Amino acid sequence: MGVERRHALASAALGRSLVPPQADQEIPVLTAVTGEILDISPHLVVIENPEGARERLVIAPWATAWRGGTVAPADLPVGSRVVIRARQSGRVADRLWGDVTRVTGVIVSVGKAGRDRTIELDCGPHRGKREVVIPYGASGRIAVRHPQLEPGYLFDAIGTRVEGVTVAYLPATSQPPYRATAVPAPPPAYSGVQSKISGAAAWSDAFDEGEAGAAYPMLERADSACDDAGVSCTGLPFLSLGSMLYVGNVCESRAAVLPIVACGCVAGRFCDRCVECGTSPRGRIVELSPVSFVELGGDLTNGCFNARVGLG
Repeated sequence: MGVERRHALASAALGRSLVPPQADQEIPVLTAVTGEILDISPHLVVIENPEGARERLVIAPWATAWRGGTVAPADLPVGSRVVIRARQSGRVADRLWGDVTRVTGVIVSVGKAGRDRTIELDCGPHRGKREVVIPYGASGRIAVRHPQLEPGYLFDAIGTRVEGVTVAYLPATSQPPYRATAVPAPPPAYSGVQSKISGAAAWSDAFDEGEAGAAYPMLERADSACDDAGVSCTGLPFLSLGSMLYVGNVCESRAAVLPIVACGCVAGRFCDRCVECGTSPRGRIVELSPVSFVELGGDLTNGCFNARVGLG
């Protein structure tokens, strides 16, 4: 059963509107635009979006870009897949990420290709295996936060994907000290019902381009058809695919109500913290599509924000 059908049935059973409620916004709205660069200059970028339509955005004078490192927006090559953070009704670009990707999973093997390292990752039953290249110039930076580059340990890095080759440049988190099979148990439940639960929100490139939505770790295994679901060191409630999830960015005072469209079984194995503004409680409580992450004020190269989630 599809996610939209599940949501329609749940809404009918609970007497809810099919239109998800929108969180109050008292700050300027951010819009995420994705597509392939057709033309770019210091002042204008033209892209083809996932629907095949052309979009033109003015590049703000203060805009910055990233493609394996900080670059001038005009230096992003034609043909790059780009995620753009835009303001003023989505017409002014102030942050661009070119060919950005994120690889999150369990280390299967580690090898070498000259001075570079290669890592094979098991990204979970829904995402399969991926090979990642860690260039020599980035190996020290990644090793500082991922000291255990050994099979069985978790790995999470941000980089680029060009012509099918994934290159990791930035550690997305500090590597958990335990093996992927030894996730700490959640704290004992206490009386009462928490309307919102705090933790870290991350993002993933496993969603369809331009898709808005979330992956959630505590899904019913029968519902998600995933034996690895239902693992988290945070006391999250069990939900189902198609549920509407409130996600708030504590750092930016932004929030949205998003559909759960995927299983976040790998994200649930990270009992880490986000330290972008203060320090979040332990536990990765949601994984967002790049579009949703950016529109909630997240920076793709930072990789996380302090979040609160609850039923939408």
